[in-house]
Amino acid sequence: MAQVKQVKLNGFEIGGQKLTVLAGPCAIESKDILFKTAEHLKKLTQKLDINYIFKSSFDKANRSSINSFRGPGLEKGLDLLNQIKKEFELPIVTDIHLPEQAEAAAEVADVLQIPAFLCRQTDMLVAAAKTGKIVNIKKGQFLAPAQMASLAKKVSDSGNDRILLTDRGVSFGYNNLVSDMRAIPIMREMGYPVVFDATHSVQLPGGAGECSSGERKFVETLAKSAVAAGADALFFEIHPDPDKALCDGPNMLSFDDADKVFDICNKIFMLTHQN
Repeated sequence: MAQVKQVKLNGFEIGGQKLTVLAGPCAIESKDILFKTAEHLKKLTQKLDINYIFKSSFDKANRSSINSFRGPGLEKGLDLLNQIKKEFELPIVTDIHLPEQAEAAAEVADVLQIPAFLCRQTDMLVAAAKTGKIVNIKKGQFLAPAQMASLAKKVSDSGNDRILLTDRGVSFGYNNLVSDMRAIPIMREMGYPVVFDATHSVQLPGGAGECSSGERKFVETLAKSAVAAGADALFFEIHPDPDKALCDGPNMLSFDDADKVFDICNKIFMLTHQN
């Protein structure tokens, strides 16, 4: 397995000898949901000895409909994420959708995530890089894995080599995605830790007309496969009641699902990643 640069964060290393998980609700719906999820996942990851980064989005700008739920917005959303950071002593990852959001988001977030549909936007990558925070670039559904090298170079040439690369499937006909596990070793050859987004990879984009659908039942299969293929980290969207979630419910895992999937993926990681 190719060696990757270890990215340090809060006393742990992404790309090291422990599995890292980025997980939380898709979009910020309420303080209550954020706190319940953070509390459950912190306890779970501590029990399993997994590195944990809390994830949620203050805005989901890429939505199927103008009427779709997007979140509370930049100011209120970052305030809630900062409360999570302080209350639970957790690092934070959140999306940005505009270059001008990078600086404000970096005041709270430890990892700035570039959404898949925006991954080629040079101004976004440069703005995120210049904050000095870790930049997680999600591979667009329209890109081959090898094309991620040029995107990582935009960040590194901007003075920041704290980079993560995330695979989330590739478009496969209408309203469907497929995950090619060859993407993981291909991207690891670029020298950066690779994350596999197990919940967005089961999304059926636009599959429900004015919103996306998904096939939650395949999350575990894909997550286990990704770890076996060499993924350094996994990304999941988790919700106390996914079927009532306001965004991406069909893809998200419940707390009980998370307990099971995190455990089995960690066991596979320990078998396949130890030197």
